[in-house]
Amino acid sequence: MTEASNPNQLRALLFSLYVPAIMVTLGNGILVPILPLYAAGFEISYGLIGLILAAEALGTLLADVPTGMIQKRLGNKQVMIMGFIVSIVSVLLLFTAQSIWVVFLLRLLSGVGKAMYGVSMHIYIANNVDLFQRGKAIAMYGGTNRLGGFIGPAIGGVVAAAFGIRAPFIVVGLVGFIGLLFIIFYTENTKGKQKNDEAEHHDLKILDVLKTHYRILASAGTAQIFGQMIRAGRVVVIPLFAADILGLSVDQIGFIVSLSVLVDFSLFLVAGWLMDTYGRKFAIVPCFAIQAFGMALVPLTTSFLGLVFATVLIGFGNGLGSGTMMTLGADLSPDESRGEFLGVWRLIGDVGFTGGPLVVGAVADLFLLNTAIWVIAGSGMTAASIFLFLVPETLKNKAKTALT
Repeated sequence: MTEASNPNQLRALLFSLYVPAIMVTLGNGILVPILPLYAAGFEISYGLIGLILAAEALGTLLADVPTGMIQKRLGNKQVMIMGFIVSIVSVLLLFTAQSIWVVFLLRLLSGVGKAMYGVSMHIYIANNVDLFQRGKAIAMYGGTNRLGGFIGPAIGGVVAAAFGIRAPFIVVGLVGFIGLLFIIFYTENTKGKQKNDEAEHHDLKILDVLKTHYRILASAGTAQIFGQMIRAGRVVVIPLFAADILGLSVDQIGFIVSLSVLVDFSLFLVAGWLMDTYGRKFAIVPCFAIQAFGMALVPLTTSFLGLVFATVLIGFGNGLGSGTMMTLGADLSPDESRGEFLGVWRLIGDVGFTGGPLVVGAVADLFLLNTAIWVIAGSGMTAASIFLFLVPETLKNKAKTALT
């Protein structure tokens, strides 16, 4: 029996991982309708707005691989705590920031904290959850993420409308502190297994991982980049399109985003069931194809209700993909170098998260916001196509390997 099959372990996962995850994504959700408008308040171009919104993903990208290495020495709990502290401090300082470049640095720092928590959590689940329960367990984690994301945007919109655009940063800091307390009191510290001389050769292990798994990292990794681009791009597109094209208020934008996330949240159990019953690709391919279709509808909308329909469709697609990239990465990761592999895997995904806002900003500056939306829709369809035709089904392959 694996640890994840043990009821006590499931109870421990509830408080050590799932509840803190809700706090993290509640804070992120609060910022979804706020950050684009907050950045626009500095009277900067779409390109710079995209850079600000990509800064957190850039910080995460820079910290993914180092985090995958240091967690073996420090352990999951210490790295998670450090990540929470860094994220909390960086978001609180946004309340007093007076320069757009200070904002950029703070968002970059927030991304470092996000990587420290996220990679450690990913490794923990991969080590302790059985293959045929992994999809459900990680989809449940994705569901807790979406629960926070559903509640957050509406809270962010209401708080900003009542107390000003900077007030939500204080709320996010308090929410993060609650999550930190759960990590401190409920998470047990674990360290990856390693030989005594391995700690001095992490750089070699990273190179070995890249050499051994370059084919799957090239195909699945490229698809993940495009897939994460549409996921990150929608966070920029919807608030900017709603405000600049349709002229909607910040609380209306918060409502639209929250409704989309509600649909998204309602499907996490379906996503887990699909992955563990039929295979990972049965959830992954529809996820990005439907998101692409919904994104393509956004430039065609002319009203509040039209945008609600398009964003709900995007949320439906994303909900089918709850936990898919984490599950696929866990399936592909080798037991002997899981931390290094998952650090690289998350780095690849964060390239897409970084690129999404940057692409929206750059294309919107050069052409129109609507053109940028079409480009982001195209990235989603590209991801669906690569996953369908070029990436193997890991559930069946892993099951065969386990049996032999």
